Amino acid sequence: MALTIEAFQKLIRDRYYPTDSARGTPGTFMWFIEEVGELATALQDNAPGKKPTPEQRANLDEEFADVLAWLTTLANINGVDLERALRKYTEEGVEGVKE
Repeated sequence: MALTIEAFQKLIRDRYYPTDSARGTPGTFMWFIEEVGELATALQDNAPGKKPTPEQRANLDEEFADVLAWLTTLANINGVDLERALRKYTEEGVEGVKE
C-alpha cells in the first residue's frame, strides 16, 4: 500500500509529537543535521564506481528514511503541512533549475 506524505506526517506526529515538541526546534534541528551527516557518509559509501556491501546499501535506505522522518518532525513542531507546502512542485510548478 502506498504511503502518502499526509499519512506519513500524521504517523510521525501521532508517535512522537509530545517528545518532539518538548525538545523544540533547536534540539530537533540538531538531530536532523546529525542524520544529514549520516546520509552524507552513506552516499559516499554508495558513490558511483564503488561496490557497496549489502549492509552499506541497506544503510543508505535507512539514512534517507531517517532524514525524511526528522524533516517531518521539524514540520510538525513548526506547524507546516508538508503536503500543502509541496504544492510548490506539484501545482504551481518550479521555475528554473539549480546547477
